[in-house]
Amino acid sequence: MAFVYLALAIVAEVVATSALKATEGFTRLWPSLIVVVGYVLAFYMLSLVLRTIPVGVAYAIWAGMGIVLVALVGALVFGQRPDLPAMLGITLIIAGVVVIQLFSRVSVH
Repeated sequence: MAFVYLALAIVAEVVATSALKATEGFTRLWPSLIVVVGYVLAFYMLSLVLRTIPVGVAYAIWAGMGIVLVALVGALVFGQRPDLPAMLGITLIIAGVVVIQLFSRVSVH
């Protein structure tokens, strides 16, 4: 169940972060509510994850996958195409998450 909560935390964080631009400095109500609710949900779900997954591993996966997915949303929704160094960095983040999942003894498998 921890990985379901982690996936929900990641999705909520990505939705909230993606809506930040639309808040226009938190002057627009609905995008601002999406951001606040998304981050509250993300941190609540992350707190549930921490019952069974060590904080360092959970946060690394949460943050890493959040970065990758927000970059993907940026490219697809906002037309913010990453350059080669950015794509290399994102690839390294994905590789780091995979290494944690496959080889770390502190990760819950």
